[in-house]
Amino acid sequence: MSNNLLVEERMDPRVKRTRTLLSQAFSDVLQEKGFQLASVQDITEKAGVNRTTFYLHFQDKFALLEYNITEMFRDKLEQRSLSLCHFSPQNLHALILTVAEFITFSGSHCSHTDSQFEALLQAQVLRQIEGLLTTWSEHTPFGEDSKSVSIAASWAIYGLALEWSRDKQHGEAEDFANKISPLILAILWG
Repeated sequence: MSNNLLVEERMDPRVKRTRTLLSQAFSDVLQEKGFQLASVQDITEKAGVNRTTFYLHFQDKFALLEYNITEMFRDKLEQRSLSLCHFSPQNLHALILTVAEFITFSGSHCSHTDSQFEALLQAQVLRQIEGLLTTWSEHTPFGEDSKSVSIAASWAIYGLALEWSRDKQHGEAEDFANKISPLILAILWG
């Protein structure tokens, strides 16, 4: 995660500005039409840029979606300073809370959720959860095979948060994080 941050910090301000424009336009189009019906033309019109500019930054709408998800989730992690901290039960709780809130937010801001969107969301969020847990395990190893434990815990956090978010009467994210934290701790510490 910190590598992405360094790349973003070194990025030309014009590139950052254009990507921000495209990202915002994409978010607006997603809410209006959903991922399946959103086109590059819709995005560029909303952003006020031409298609050539779009393709200088992103291969297609899938690449833009991956970028958006990665950036938005990374921002949520950084708001809680999770990418800069070490492992603790409190930080794990904050991670679980962040994942639950992010999945709920993502589902509510894409009016026509489809399997492609969900698959990309899952892949990007899982990658970042695993990366964060792996970073934490460098300072506080999670048993003999920290990599496998980090992967298992990532899937457990994501899967449980996804199921929680799909329940129409899911309650507060804080209550969910309180309930799930001991389960994830048990995975991490066996």
